Amino acid sequence: MNKVWAGIDSGKRTHHCVVIDQDGTVLESKRVKNDEGALLNLFARVIEIAGSREIVWATDLNSGGAALFISLLADQGQGVLYIPGRIVHHAAATYRKDGKTDAKDARIIADQARMRTDLQPVHIGDQISADLRLLTARRTDLICDRVRAINRLRATLVEYFPALEAAFDFSKSKAALMMLSTYQTPAALRRMGESRLATWLKNRGCRNSVTVAQRALVAAHAQMSTLATEQMGSTIVARLAEVITNLDVELADVDGLITSRFNDHEDAAILLSMPGFGHILAATFLANIGGGLSAFESSDRLASVAGVARLLVTRDASVVTTIGPADSTEGSCEPATSPLSPV
Repeated sequence: MNKVWAGIDSGKRTHHCVVIDQDGTVLESKRVKNDEGALLNLFARVIEIAGSREIVWATDLNSGGAALFISLLADQGQGVLYIPGRIVHHAAATYRKDGKTDAKDARIIADQARMRTDLQPVHIGDQISADLRLLTARRTDLICDRVRAINRLRATLVEYFPALEAAFDFSKSKAALMMLSTYQTPAALRRMGESRLATWLKNRGCRNSVTVAQRALVAAHAQMSTLATEQMGSTIVARLAEVITNLDVELADVDGLITSRFNDHEDAAILLSMPGFGHILAATFLANIGGGLSAFESSDRLASVAGVARLLVTRDASVVTTIGPADSTEGSCEPATSPLSPV
């Protein structure tokens, strides 16, 4: 077995690389910056150490901070094995040496790549899947920001106007958010009046403007007191309402980009024909599998990566056998995955 194994503990700004031989002897341990020049110098150094031996690269990330060196290795015709972080975490308990360091993790990654035969190479997806991965990640960020802003708006509103907070679901009512951008206090709503508020909302394209105005005025008449938190609270609520409205606009724009890019994929029509699949879910699926099934040798492998592979539970608690979806009906089966199963 004429090989050397290079394990890379990946980070955002720096990586740590450990090279070992077939006996597990460390030939090189080096920290490098996450930039092209430093990584190319690292590759040259590992090639020099390997000599005529084959180099097996392995890392604990398959995107993010590892994207640059994976791409650079691919340009040189070299692949990278992917070792999920949970495997590194569990394996670390079997290695001597106290504490957790980048050098130790890189050594474990290299050693696991040397011993294991079930690790999968990093699959570099097509351009469409790469674009969809970025777009769907951005969409997730926007949704999280929106939920956070709505929760903060409700928490602030209940500090000085609890009746209005209870009157609307601000995650669904655009008319209520539009109202809060200008009218946030009981007195302001009472001065505006129901009919004028309904007209004001209708002129701004809000649906159910009459119903929203009625419910807002009921809440306004239910509270005649002015709390000490009202002045500053109303200012914060107005700003949060504007933030949520802007997030809705950006979400719609990102959804449009996702739909447009997804429709360019050759398998778009097939995915959309599946029950329960819309453009967003199908695009997320493509982004996570790299644009195609070429990285998976079978449907069972895809099911395992997705976390829906079934386990055949026997009477012997020490034996747990993974089976495919239609391999057997004997015993008790449930969706589960081993914490050490490679992805």
